[in-house]
Amino acid sequence: MASLIAAGRNDCAECQKESTESHSVADGSSFESSEHAQRHFYMSLGTNMLYDALLVPNINVEFYLGRQWSLSADWMYGWWDRKNRNRYWRVYGGEMAVRRWIGAASRHKPLTGHHIGAYVQAITYDFEFGGKGQMSGKPGGSIFDRCSLGAGIEYGYSLPVASRVNIDFTLGVGYFGGKYYEYRPIDGHYVWQSTKQRRWFGPTRAQVSFVWLLGAGNRNEKGGTR
Repeated sequence: MASLIAAGRNDCAECQKESTESHSVADGSSFESSEHAQRHFYMSLGTNMLYDALLVPNINVEFYLGRQWSLSADWMYGWWDRKNRNRYWRVYGGEMAVRRWIGAASRHKPLTGHHIGAYVQAITYDFEFGGKGQMSGKPGGSIFDRCSLGAGIEYGYSLPVASRVNIDFTLGVGYFGGKYYEYRPIDGHYVWQSTKQRRWFGPTRAQVSFVWLLGAGNRNEKGGTR
């Protein structure tokens, strides 16, 4: 009877040892995966195809900061005119956003899946289509005198479509405002009509962006997984 009890204890000890080893392997693999993600450098370059369709060239760069946070910056510049027809399509400026990536996809692969964030904007514009025009800020002033400012919160989703390509869909709501001038072309001159203040609350940011993933290991596998 004593030998049977001893044998049973030995079996239990072996089971506990195997269980402990299996947990160690599992924990180790998870730790190695986390360390692997932290060692790699993740960033992206992109362009907002909505702005491209409106003939406003633009570029976006985003850096992954770790712990599912990223920093994004955009710049756009479109400066088109046909003075003989009094048509102006001018806009330039930038946006910056801090993003928090959420959901299983973002934990599995940085810069992928759902994200929420907050952004700020500084934009200068001059639009006219043959009649009354609108120009932001003070004519002839510095860029700080001419720009309108905005801020808001956003939600988006970055969809993997190829090994190093995502399509990012983002919509933001907030405030956008600043002083602007209304003018009319009269006898070859642009005549001031009125000075107004824009105060807009609502959608102020929309993106359907082509995103190119950069950095070692910053790739999507087939089916959107790594």
